[in-house]
Formats: sequence, structure tokens, C-alpha cells
Amino acid sequence: MSQQQQPTQEDEEEELVFNIEDVQKIVRDTIELCLGGNTYSHSRTPQWISLITDKTLTRLNKLNKPFKYILRITITQKNGSALHTAAAYFWDTLTDGTCTVRWENKFMYCIVSVWGLALQI
Repeated sequence: MSQQQQPTQEDEEEELVFNIEDVQKIVRDTIELCLGGNTYSHSRTPQWISLITDKTLTRLNKLNKPFKYILRITITQKNGSALHTAAAYFWDTLTDGTCTVRWENKFMYCIVSVWGLALQI
């Protein structure tokens, strides 16, 4: 019989931390899967955004972390125009976090911001 190990305090604390590297990998992989070698298409942009949102949230939920996730996705044609964004947060800096992934190919930019807000258990 195998003995089940009790989670340590360190394990529990790690579970409550927003792991930027894990989230960035999920987002990059999802963008590449959904957009890959596509050319920019204004009419397909809503479909791409829905697909990236659904796949990213599904993969984030599979991490089994006690977080609420918020995504903001921007897809824009690569045409030399500027894009400026800003955000401000008031949250628990020990558990909550954010990351932004900027992806591009020859035809478009995709910028995905993810916020992870720890659930108080």
C-alpha cells in the first residue's frame, strides 16, 4: 500500500501563486495554434479571438489553481499604426498576477493579457 503524502505549507503557498512562466507558455502555444501562418483578416478576427479565449481558459483551468482568470485579446493588422494601452491594479501582490504575451507574424500582431486573481478559500 502506498502512503498518501500530506501537502506541505510550501506546496499550498505555491498553489496560490500566479506562475507567469506557465501562463505565458499556454498563451504562446495557443496563439501559435490558432493564428500560425494565417494572414490578417478583419472578418475572421472575432472568430480567432473566441478561439484563443476558449482554448486559453480551458488550458488555464487544467492547471487546477484557485484563480479567476481574465483575458484581454487584441489582434491588429501589421500596417505601421501605433497601439497604446495601460492598466492599473489594486490587488494582493503575493498571490494575484498578470502577464502579457505579444505575438506577431508577417501580417498581424496578437497581444494577450491574462490576469489571475486568487480565490480566497
